[in-house]
Amino acid sequence: MSESRERVIFLADCQSFYASVEKADHPEFFDKPVVVAGDPAIRSGIILAACPLAKKLGVTTAERLGEALAKCPELVVMRPRMQHYIDVSLMITKIYKEYTDLVEIFSIDEQFLDVSGSIMMLGDPLTIAQTIQHKVLRQTGVKVRIGISSNKILAKIATDIWAKKNQTGIFVLPKSGVEELLWKEPVHKMFGVGSRMTAHFARLGMYTIGDIAKTPLPRLKERFRAHFGKQSDIHAEVMWRTANGLDDSPVTPGTFNTPPKSIGHMMTLPRDYLESTEVNTVLLELTEEVCRDCRRKGYMGGVVSISCMCSPFEAPTGFSRQMKMPDPTNNTNAVFEAVKALFYRYWDQMPVRRVGVMLSGLVDDQSYQLTLFEDQVKRRSLDQATDRIKERFGSASIVRASSVTTSGQAVARSQKIGGHYK
Repeated sequence: MSESRERVIFLADCQSFYASVEKADHPEFFDKPVVVAGDPAIRSGIILAACPLAKKLGVTTAERLGEALAKCPELVVMRPRMQHYIDVSLMITKIYKEYTDLVEIFSIDEQFLDVSGSIMMLGDPLTIAQTIQHKVLRQTGVKVRIGISSNKILAKIATDIWAKKNQTGIFVLPKSGVEELLWKEPVHKMFGVGSRMTAHFARLGMYTIGDIAKTPLPRLKERFRAHFGKQSDIHAEVMWRTANGLDDSPVTPGTFNTPPKSIGHMMTLPRDYLESTEVNTVLLELTEEVCRDCRRKGYMGGVVSISCMCSPFEAPTGFSRQMKMPDPTNNTNAVFEAVKALFYRYWDQMPVRRVGVMLSGLVDDQSYQLTLFEDQVKRRSLDQATDRIKERFGSASIVRASSVTTSGQAVARSQKIGGHYK
């Protein structure tokens, strides 16, 4: 690739990240099949990460822990430590920033790096990638695979299809190699294509990435519209651009610093909830989390949304509805009344398995403070006092009485990040 005209973009992916961190912290398990999974006694008993040795023995990510143990009884099962994984991820990001200022976090275990400006000082792309690999492995025990290309989408594809499979963990996909290397790959290997989209492309007679790339864009949009309607034009163009390796988006360090469009939380329940009193408990807990996040970030929400999935997982029922509030708010009681009204309007009395609460239509809470009535000011002061206690002593330091019943989840959730143990 031409260093003077083309960018040099890396997609660095941490191999079996959670499991690799655990193996690094527990060298006694170096030659053991290690997985990271939740508590098997409840529904979080799912494999979150499996080390390469466990994968060789047939264990797969996202399968149930019981199924994995049946395949491989000698599995070493580690409970997730999400805060530790976040800390290690930040350490790795800090290492990347020694080689370029342009580092964009894509997920907890994937980052984009634009090293275009580093080549003159640090060497060719392959040398930089190898140096990064060695330093991350030495300091964290985590192996990094790196895809290299001229844009983000091709770097991601280079990682997923080739770097993860070869011995060095590095693969260079030049823009000139798209037709020769990428187009012959099956559709399901293309970034953003799952099993349903693979089946859709098969119905269209498209089985390779090249089949998509060589279809004129207007024709592809036309065929998408026939199946998905006019709103599918954007999706068709994204698929076409990906297949052709086209992407001019920059590596943006501040991607996760943009203002949110909504703030929400979702909870998969440890068992089916049948009674309204049980459901009310978790709805209130979710509402408290959402409103506390809004207050901490300085927002009020004008639209309340509720989502619900009922048993069974194989053929679930459920709904997702929203309503506009009379005025934007981040007050827990006000939002909870709207949440309850929405939920009981649409709930079909089936056992509840998953619920979510969200506030959108966000506005700066400072702009509404002067318009609050006296009772609203009192409720706001109460919320703020509760927030201060939780900030100082922990989110479970003060909870409602309903949260210490068998249906309450606030105390357990306070020990987790993203639904997994800290």
